[in-house]
Amino acid sequence: MSTAARAAVLRQAGGIFEISDITVEDPRENEVLVRLAATGICATDSHVVHRKFPTPLPVVLGHEGAGVVERVGSAVSGLVVGDHVVLSYHSCGVCKPCLSAHAAYCERMWDANFAGARLDGSSAISLPHGGALHGHFFGQSSFSTFALTHQRNTIKIPKDVPLELMGPLGCGFQTGAGAVLKALEVKPGSVFAVFGVGAVGLAAVMAAAATGVGAIIAVDVDPARLDVAKSLGATHVINAKDSADLVADLRAVSARGVDYVLDTSGRKENLEAGVGALAALGTFGFVAFVKGAGAVIDASQLALGQSLKGIIQGDAISPLFIKELIELYRAGKFPIDRLVSFYEFSDINEAFADVTAGRAVKAVLRFDQGPPKVL
Repeated sequence: MSTAARAAVLRQAGGIFEISDITVEDPRENEVLVRLAATGICATDSHVVHRKFPTPLPVVLGHEGAGVVERVGSAVSGLVVGDHVVLSYHSCGVCKPCLSAHAAYCERMWDANFAGARLDGSSAISLPHGGALHGHFFGQSSFSTFALTHQRNTIKIPKDVPLELMGPLGCGFQTGAGAVLKALEVKPGSVFAVFGVGAVGLAAVMAAAATGVGAIIAVDVDPARLDVAKSLGATHVINAKDSADLVADLRAVSARGVDYVLDTSGRKENLEAGVGALAALGTFGFVAFVKGAGAVIDASQLALGQSLKGIIQGDAISPLFIKELIELYRAGKFPIDRLVSFYEFSDINEAFADVTAGRAVKAVLRFDQGPPKVL
């Protein structure tokens, strides 16, 4: 038995998404069939479109899904039909990082999230008239009316929070907030700076404000984004376009330097400036540098105990951390509703264009669908 679905299929590099009929297999013993209510759009999806990541094509992308459990496999525990869920990154569950509560650094991270297949190499989705179709992107491929997930990356959430807002908690918002609260463990009273205040950077600003840091410095080139950052808790903003000396501008806020820097932009200039502004024993965390970015630093600049830290998914344990973020949201300390712009699923290409142009901070696609059609 299988389920008919509608999915946004990327067929060629740099191409547009085409809404197509697909077929989704029934869940295996540890899998979950989820009827999507909404899904966020993330920069990682764009990276695949533009081949920064070589996920095979044609493919169904999407990895910030939120929806309702439709069916569960025979060995799934803790989830039942009708549960509201957020979908997050996938992992193998058995390697050393997974078993030591750092599943974001799973030794099979590529296979689990980017390879376009299950960990055993099979695919649960197909086109009705044959032809290869890759899926299981981040263990979900949520640009589809139905997604087949694994119980490890399917997180039950309370039914009293708006499901259509929750999807980005599974990646972008988790990454920014987790970088502050988990990976960097930013301390109250410290000085924190973030380069790039898109969705990830603004989540970091909100998390830092909730932590009670002494100063939050937001750095970007978009005045409107900087205004949003200030409204969400940034105590200082710097427009990098107007800065003749970014290190000096950062140290003008704190003469001893910045305790924690988070870069969400992937720009090599920000590595140089951020490390140059670090206080003794400070930490520079980064989430977006990719191979070929040219982000290189002189090791002598780390002589006073400073350190660099690569961060994936905020080093968060999603089933625990997403619930923490929901509690912050309920308390008014993580107002993600202020960052979201909604689009109908059929308008996915418009949504991507608006994100690229900076017209939307976090685009979320909403699905309007009835019960599943079983084939």
